[in-house]
Amino acid sequence: MTTPIAGGSGTTSAGATSAASGSAATTGMDQDTFLKLLVAQLKYQDPSKPVDSSQFMSQTAQFTMVEQLTSLASGQGDLLAAQLRLGASNLIGRTVTYPDADDNLITGVVASATFSGSSPTLRVGNTDVPLSSVREVRTAAG
Repeated sequence: MTTPIAGGSGTTSAGATSAASGSAATTGMDQDTFLKLLVAQLKYQDPSKPVDSSQFMSQTAQFTMVEQLTSLASGQGDLLAAQLRLGASNLIGRTVTYPDADDNLITGVVASATFSGSSPTLRVGNTDVPLSSVREVRTAAG
């Protein structure tokens, strides 16, 4: 999804375009699957050699910790995306300098910001400039 923001109205609005990535997608296993496997392991264990219950508690705690860390990492990614969007939006109407394909520095005024993919893109004149390529930012002359 692409959400352009034109600079001139004085207000900006950006749609949420980040896809939530849960721990199930990252690890391939969710809490329910883990618990089903744990119950099946208990159900079919050898009665003469029972597994230590503290081992199950340890596995459950480790799985929960991995889920929480995955959730935290996802939240950090969402925060970074929001900061990039805010930064790109704040550049509308400002003069930026960026390199062209031959590494010559080009200067122009940012007309809009587009949010698609992992990094915002700025529209400078007739050129789309990745936010990461901007080398200098100044207030627009005039």
